[in-house]
Amino acid sequence: MTAAKWNAWVGFIKVLDAKKPVDVAAALVFRNGEVLITRRPADSHLGGLWEFPGGKRKPDETFEQCLARELQEELGVKISVGELFETVSHRYPEKAVRLKFFVCRLPGGEPQALGCAAIRWIGKAELDDFEFPAADARLLKKLRAYNFP
Repeated sequence: MTAAKWNAWVGFIKVLDAKKPVDVAAALVFRNGEVLITRRPADSHLGGLWEFPGGKRKPDETFEQCLARELQEELGVKISVGELFETVSHRYPEKAVRLKFFVCRLPGGEPQALGCAAIRWIGKAELDDFEFPAADARLLKKLRAYNFP
């Protein structure tokens, strides 16, 4: 195979890989009428934006296992994963994501910003005060109509 054909093949594989969505699990942790949000590190994809805690699913884990692992790593807490609240597919110019948002309980402990830039507990009226990734738009609309526990 010539170098030109090899480079074309590698480029084709990269395009195919970019079209495969990244699976992400995210937690909706409610407490006293507020929901927990985290700020993405400045040097990460969508850096500086606010999001619901969670992360990329590894091939060998369920979305629920992913969520438990990510919140332990990023916030130092154990959670109880509840029902699926929303599923969203979104395409950014550089990648596609499939997000699954679960209602979660925090049985004990206080979240700490271990793998994120900051954490906040916010009420429904404050959702518009924070900048979230475009992929969260449909979820945010649903949350605005939801009665926070």
